[in-house]
Amino acid sequence: MRTLCASTLIGEFFVIGFAGLVAMKDDSLSMGTVWTVCGIAMVLSVLLCGMITRRGGVQLGWALQIALIASGFVVPIMFFLGAVFAGLWWASIHFGRKIDEAKAKWAAQPQ
Repeated sequence: MRTLCASTLIGEFFVIGFAGLVAMKDDSLSMGTVWTVCGIAMVLSVLLCGMITRRGGVQLGWALQIALIASGFVVPIMFFLGAVFAGLWWASIHFGRKIDEAKAKWAAQPQ
């Protein structure tokens, strides 16, 4: 599960950075505000890569997905991209757990 979730989070890191570049073109937002919010989200996405297997890591990942979708109010394409990454996040968790279970069964078999 960790590898799939980390891959999704690293993809989000780049999408958040590109969304920040798009948001900078909005005259009503200051560059400092845009990069503070984007920077925090980018750092959180990288830190979550190491926290996935810890308690609350998956829930923090879901919070990031919600924030990514909500960023669509500033950069409208993020409604779509946030939904895509939320789907990838769900798939990473769902199939990652299945892979972990299969690995555990295979490791438990006598050699």
